[in-house]
Amino acid sequence: MPWQSGDGDRGSPSGRGATPGSDMEDLVREGQDRIKKMMPSGSPRGLIILAVLALVGLGAWTAYYTVPSDSVAVVQRFGKYLKDVPPGLHFKLPLGIDTTTIVPVKRQLKQEFGFTTAGATDPYQSPSPRDATRETQMVTGDLNAALVEWVVQYRISDPQSFLFEVREPSATLRYVSESVMREVVGDRTVDEVITIGRQEIESEALTKMQALSTKYAMGISIDQVQLKNINPPEPVQESFNEVNQAQQEKEKLINEARRDYNKVIPLAEGEKDQRIREADGYRLKRINEAEGDAARFSALLAEYSKAPEVTRRRIYVETLQDVMPGIRSKIVIDEQTRSILPLLDLDAQKGKKP
Repeated sequence: MPWQSGDGDRGSPSGRGATPGSDMEDLVREGQDRIKKMMPSGSPRGLIILAVLALVGLGAWTAYYTVPSDSVAVVQRFGKYLKDVPPGLHFKLPLGIDTTTIVPVKRQLKQEFGFTTAGATDPYQSPSPRDATRETQMVTGDLNAALVEWVVQYRISDPQSFLFEVREPSATLRYVSESVMREVVGDRTVDEVITIGRQEIESEALTKMQALSTKYAMGISIDQVQLKNINPPEPVQESFNEVNQAQQEKEKLINEARRDYNKVIPLAEGEKDQRIREADGYRLKRINEAEGDAARFSALLAEYSKAPEVTRRRIYVETLQDVMPGIRSKIVIDEQTRSILPLLDLDAQKGKKP
């Protein structure tokens, strides 16, 4: 365990940081001389006093302890749980009556599967060399093999449960994590595990690990499950890479085809819509013109019925007003004339206007 456990968590008295020197040696000799003067040589009474002083010193040394800021201390009295102590300097019954165990409740701990971080102090953080390869070998739902490496980050949420409910909570968490990850990976294909299903695997594994930790009363809160490297087994890794390359090439061609499709089809759809709108506009124009002509004819017919001669003459005059401006040569004769002398227009033959 990365935390301290024992009677005061201080070590031996010689580890208090005193440096040797002549002044210290003089003080020790002076103290010994005073004790020898107080006690007769070889007296049982002197031995008793010396033993009492040693016992008092040992009790004072084991009566206090310090809890780091990121931890709490679990106090046991004669082995029975007594209380949790917050960070700071505290006192307890000495000589092994009260024992304390420092538990880092505010520190984020982690366990690594399939790889090892150098310098780790927690023996359960990294796998043993014998289990490093075994725990990453998994079978996917489509009966393919994959090497999965992942990290579990957790905190100790309940120190009492963490210390007393499960014998080895850190080792149990490793077993739980491996079991859950094999279950989650076994429900998916190898393509999903390696490519698109990583986030779903992390989320589902986190939920199931937390549920089992709560069920076993381990006193652990799972913060994050993060997948690291996911690779096929080494004998088929080259073939698998070729398959992935072919799939990527296929996706590339599909995307290029979709790009061309999205470029041509919307343009054709736009032209089609434009033609349809133009046809609708022309249709509405012709209908409105026809309806207007029909209404005009109906109004003209109503007026003609009221005064036929006047209406007929007005229509004749309006027609001549529309036709006459377009006639270049006009000859007006009297209707009583019996014969007409032909006239040869020489200017018209030369291209001049009459």
